[in-house]
Amino acid sequence: MQRLARNGGTAELLRWLSGRADGWAGIAGSDGTVLSASGTVAPDVPQPPDVPRLVADGVRALAERGALAYSHDTGAHTALLFPLYADDRGAAPLLAVVTPRPVAAGLATLLADVLMPLSLCWEAEAVERKRRRVDLAESRGREAVLHLLMTGQLSIARQVAGALRPRLPDPVRVCVVECPGGSRDEVARVCAEADGGRSWIVRCPVYARHLILVMPAEEAPEGTATDEAVAALVDHCVVGVSEQVPLADTATGYRQAFHALAVAREHPARHVRFGLAPEPALVVGSAGRQWAEALLTPLLTHVPRRAQDPGSQELAATAASWLAFSSHATGHLKVHRNTLAARLKLIGELLGLDLHRLADQSALDLALRIRATPAPVCTPDPGEPARTADSAHADGTAAPAHANGAAHDLDEVLRRPAVQEWAARQLAPMTGPAGPAAEETLRAWLGCEGRLGPTAAELGISVPGARKRLTRLETVLQRSLLRPPSARYDLWLALRAQEVKP
Repeated sequence: MQRLARNGGTAELLRWLSGRADGWAGIAGSDGTVLSASGTVAPDVPQPPDVPRLVADGVRALAERGALAYSHDTGAHTALLFPLYADDRGAAPLLAVVTPRPVAAGLATLLADVLMPLSLCWEAEAVERKRRRVDLAESRGREAVLHLLMTGQLSIARQVAGALRPRLPDPVRVCVVECPGGSRDEVARVCAEADGGRSWIVRCPVYARHLILVMPAEEAPEGTATDEAVAALVDHCVVGVSEQVPLADTATGYRQAFHALAVAREHPARHVRFGLAPEPALVVGSAGRQWAEALLTPLLTHVPRRAQDPGSQELAATAASWLAFSSHATGHLKVHRNTLAARLKLIGELLGLDLHRLADQSALDLALRIRATPAPVCTPDPGEPARTADSAHADGTAAPAHANGAAHDLDEVLRRPAVQEWAARQLAPMTGPAGPAAEETLRAWLGCEGRLGPTAAELGISVPGARKRLTRLETVLQRSLLRPPSARYDLWLALRAQEVKP
């Protein structure tokens, strides 16, 4: 019994008991519900009318009589019941055994002896179940805070995070850790120990092997940086880290860290920090903000017809999640794929966009990122005063209220000198000896809406060959292409900026 308790717990003890009793053994709650059971009544003897009912009747009789044990004969069988905890018989679970008559010699003594290890196993397993529920609740809470940060709801995120530890830092670096299979919990412990509990650690709701760390931007006073320490301590672990960003720009930091992760997979140190800044939303100026406001106005002013339909904020969060995670957005948003498809159809109708086209996806992605970026940090053109969308309304130069002509207006934004400089920086890695072939691959892939099959046909190579080319291109560009969040929107915008260059 001691060996079974250590190695198998309640389930193994009940299995063993059912074998010794040549019948059925289980644990029942104080209301008669069977909580755990093992075994069946031997087929060569008459079957009892209903084992769960027999046990429930025995539990009620035991409670009414206030006895320490209960035995009931049904003709061919005997039901035996013992409370697991003698000092709390009223609410304690009970050990129940149904065995053929006559009862085997010594069975009652055996059942009395097994109560101690069985009760200890049951209590230990109950504590473990509660711990798992607490861990799950904390994990879901951290995931909710991350979701709020990713959608720009900073004040609510701070309120929800107030009950957890540590406090949300600001500014931050976002770190994405790709863990070896099945080791995410262990890697999370290593991360917490490596930085002394300073980071906000979240199990990624989209990728089962990823951990997301929202780390304080300043390095720890002593020791190696957390991201470098984790890469060194955990074998086969890959780490990507963002630049320093404000807490409100956590979504930007996550994209940067994910792109760095794609490069780190091919890097000997398995650790890379992102180094291609700035974000396009930072260089579009007031003209870009007006364009984004005009494009998004139908979405942001949408009023659902029914109370259960998604509102404007929920639709905007859905669009941002889908653009970032593609079909994996169902896991991020916790919605069914049909619900996601219906929301995307509504978003496309509201904005007048075809979300199957990469061009329209890129425009919407840029507009949402502009909306999430504080206006004062945007870069104005030389001689242009820094203006926000609100100031545009004040001076009577507000943009049109609908997205008609959005593509043309986007071209005007892409002609800005700051945007042209940004585009040149994105494409600069392709200026080396492999540049022409890399650019051909990139243009073919973007021209085929980011689909591998048509890209392979366009290049005249196999699908695995196209995948290998794009994997090499990820290393050249230091961006993720094949797995969302993908850099395809930025790269489409950069190539389009080259095409409309004044």
